[in-house]
Amino acid sequence: HDVDTITATVPHEVRGINSQTELAEASAMMRQAKCEELMSAGVTIIDPATTYVGPDVEVGHDTVLHPNVYLEGRTKIGGACEIHAGCRLVDATLDDHVVVLNYCVISDSHVHAHAQLGPFAHIRPGSDVGEDARVGNYVELKKTRLGRKSKASHLTYLGDATIGEDVNVGAGVITCNYDGTHKHPTVIGDGAFIGSDSQLVAPVSIGRGAFVAA
Repeated sequence: HDVDTITATVPHEVRGINSQTELAEASAMMRQAKCEELMSAGVTIIDPATTYVGPDVEVGHDTVLHPNVYLEGRTKIGGACEIHAGCRLVDATLDDHVVVLNYCVISDSHVHAHAQLGPFAHIRPGSDVGEDARVGNYVELKKTRLGRKSKASHLTYLGDATIGEDVNVGAGVITCNYDGTHKHPTVIGDGAFIGSDSQLVAPVSIGRGAFVAA
C-alpha cells in the first residue's frame, strides 16, 4: 500500500484526542470556530468564550447572544432576536424579533415573531408561542399553543392546552391536565380572561370572551 503525506489546512482538525483534557480543548476550538462563523454572518456574540453553539444550529443576522447562552441540537433562530444570559435552547425554532430574557429553557418548540419570554420561563416540547405573545417569569408550557398577543405573565402552568388570541392568563393559573391516569386537554377561546389563581380541571373548554374571576 502507498503511504502519502497530507498537509492539513487547519492543523487542529487532525490533532489526537486521548484524554478528557484534550477532548475539552478540541471542543473549545470547535465552539470558537462556530462563534466566528456566526459573527462573520452578522450575529453579535457578547462573549464567545462562554457561548455554546452546536454545529447544526442556525442563527439569523442582527441577533444578539449574551453570555452563557446554550444553543443545542437543530435550534434555528431568526434575525434580530435577543437571547439573554443563561438561556438554553434545544431543538427550538424562533422566528424574527423574538426576545428571550434571562434563564429560560426552550425545548422542541416554536416561538413566533415578536414574542417575549422570561425571565425564568420553561417551554417544554410540543409548545407553540404565537406572534406578539408574552410568557413571563416562572411560567411553564407543555404541549401548549399560546395564541397571538396572548399573555401568561406570572407563576403559571399550561399543559396540553390550546389558548386563543388576546387571552390574559392571570398569575398562578394552573391547567390540571393529569387525573393520575390520563392527560386531558384545556381549550380557551379568543379574548378570554382567566383570573389569578384559577385552576382549570381538564377536560374543560372556556368560551370566546369569557371572564373567569380570581
